[in-house]
Amino acid sequence: MSVKHLLLLWVLFTACGMVKRGAIPWEERAKKVEAEKIEESVRPEATISVATMESTALSKDEKKVRSKLDEAFKDWKGVPYLLGGNGYDGVDCSAFLQIVFADYFDVKLPRVTVDQMKVGKSVKKNNIKIGDLVFFKTGRKTMHAGVMINDQQFMHASTSSGVMISALQERYWNDTYLTTRRVL
Repeated sequence: MSVKHLLLLWVLFTACGMVKRGAIPWEERAKKVEAEKIEESVRPEATISVATMESTALSKDEKKVRSKLDEAFKDWKGVPYLLGGNGYDGVDCSAFLQIVFADYFDVKLPRVTVDQMKVGKSVKKNNIKIGDLVFFKTGRKTMHAGVMINDQQFMHASTSSGVMISALQERYWNDTYLTTRRVL
């Protein structure tokens, strides 16, 4: 078997499947949640809630989406970035979207960013809304993806800070913005 075939097999095996949000043993997850509650009570200004960042009035459906995204952020906040990762010990941007949409919205997305860019319908940048997928061209051959939590901010698995929220208007994201797709 050639190196090319071995590499292809490795990519397929590391990119397949998902880890459901309950994959961490419940005792370990309970300890993490309790520690976060203590940390948040000490530093309440550090708590980011999707619900408090909404800039416009939302429809009933959009409120449901916001609530699910808020839950996803609470569950995944701070999980480190890991290329090929798909669990609480590390996750990459496309796996994060795949897991969030499967676990919280019961929507299946492809595993890799390039394929995720083909689902749903295209949306113009000035018509972005909560739940839309946003894509960026971050390098000559690299892409990045996130999900909008309102019309200005998106949740994603950042290579530098793990699962976090960023503003679409930040210079880096504005300059690398590629497209938006609507699947909800």
